[in-house]
Amino acid sequence: MSLTKTTTVDQITVTENGIVLYREATRIMEDGNELSKTYHRTSLTPGQNLTGQPANVVAICNAAWTQEVIDAYNAQIAAQEGAA
Repeated sequence: MSLTKTTTVDQITVTENGIVLYREATRIMEDGNELSKTYHRTSLTPGQNLTGQPANVVAICNAAWTQEVIDAYNAQIAAQEGAA
């Protein structure tokens, strides 16, 4: 009997305002058969520090987060804070 645990990013989504959402699936396998699967979801905002994030998520963030996207996101947040 051989138990293994793997964690992989199985979904990456970019919203219209540049937020990157991703899901990691953790699978426990026994001799090739899946015993359990759990999910963990994370969101990243434009311009956020990407240290420690999975490489494929970083690649998507770097492609999606142009300076224009980062500036628009920061302006949106500032407008929301000013309205509160």
